Amino acid sequence: AMEGHAKITLTLLTVIVLLTKANLAKNLQDLDIVHYQPEQVHLAFGERTASEIVVTWSTRELPTDSNNNNNNENSSSIVEYGLEDLKLRAYGQATKFVDGGPQQRTQYIHRVTLRDLQPNSSYVYHCGSGYGWSALYNFRTVVSATPDWSPTLAIYGDMGNENAQSLARLQQETQLGMYDAILHVGDFAYDMNTKDARVGDEFMRQIETVAAYLPYMVVPGNHEEKFNFSNYRARFSMPGGTENLFYSFDLGPVHFIGISTEVYYFLNYGLKTLVFQYEWLKQDLAAANKPEQRAQRPWIIIYGHRPMYCSNENDNDCTHSETLTRVGWPFVHMFGLEPLLYEYGVDVAIWAHEHSYERLWPIYDYNVRNGTYSSPYENPRAPVHIVTGSAGCKEGREPFKGKIPEWSAFHSQDYGYTRLKAHNRTHLYFEQVSDDQQGAIIDKFWLIKSKHGSYES
Repeated sequence: AMEGHAKITLTLLTVIVLLTKANLAKNLQDLDIVHYQPEQVHLAFGERTASEIVVTWSTRELPTDSNNNNNNENSSSIVEYGLEDLKLRAYGQATKFVDGGPQQRTQYIHRVTLRDLQPNSSYVYHCGSGYGWSALYNFRTVVSATPDWSPTLAIYGDMGNENAQSLARLQQETQLGMYDAILHVGDFAYDMNTKDARVGDEFMRQIETVAAYLPYMVVPGNHEEKFNFSNYRARFSMPGGTENLFYSFDLGPVHFIGISTEVYYFLNYGLKTLVFQYEWLKQDLAAANKPEQRAQRPWIIIYGHRPMYCSNENDNDCTHSETLTRVGWPFVHMFGLEPLLYEYGVDVAIWAHEHSYERLWPIYDYNVRNGTYSSPYENPRAPVHIVTGSAGCKEGREPFKGKIPEWSAFHSQDYGYTRLKAHNRTHLYFEQVSDDQQGAIIDKFWLIKSKHGSYES
């Protein structure tokens, strides 16, 4: 019997020793691996679109002896850059971000603003610290601070980690220098917080080969909602100081305005942001409509995630006639956005959310207000709405109704994205790229305006 006991004790001891060893090994292994290498590099326009670029990246850890606030070699957030070499240096900040998921995964988001950049120039840069640098990237600054040049943008929403149909083509075209900026109109990664934010990290790695070369401008979608949009707020660096929720910037002859449509839907986070954004938008539109300002930058383009109109076959809000963003709160109709677009003469409204592409006739309150019968987009008497949410995600495509309403000019279920070229103060050109058809253009139109301003007059 003693023998048996001894055997059990020995076995137990062996197990304990092995477990202790395994545990030690695990701890050692954790100590062995450091994560100082920069990743998820992406750019945005700074407060001064013409001369500032914000570089943002992530590291899993901060070296213990690096100094977060130091503007010297010991800083943990440095960008070395220049026109041909890396002779210039800029320093920034790292902010700790703790994901809200069960593992409370931590990372550090680094932000550095490059100031006083020369217009129409190609800069090379890398980011990091004395503990490791990123790859070498380059970007072009805007051609001019004036309205007199023709920016080209790629625009889309609803692109995920899985089934990101448009990503490869966007990577190629961006690296060839086709675009001056990108607008990603909400819904990223599906979802950024999934698997303790690992899906968000992988998505940011995927878009690095687009977003490290040009400003990647974003607005929030419903898929960013978790933990009050914490992943979205933490990872991006839009101008305006509103944690990336709403902002505006000028590019060539266009005044761009990015907004959060989500403040109308997730009222569990309070109403303050909704009211604040509405008041801000009114002021921004009023400023853009001052006669000298509107003469300089006549085009106003607004973008947000959820559409006011769509002819998709589902129960999304844009299929209802009283869409919240359009008419405002039910019954009282406060804070509706469509009257603002009309009053302040917004030329184009770009949305996503539906995983398809749709172009509308110029429309206000369900009334088509074309320019003329033969040239509907020449001096139209209402904003033109475009829905472009088909860059590809794991949820697949979105079907359309059997009977398409008469206010819808074109629709397609193809995966793809939109290109905009703002030629000058009178001509905008839009085209829709189909990934199903190897990059073929499936829709295109010119928006032509000799006179800009309120549609009320």
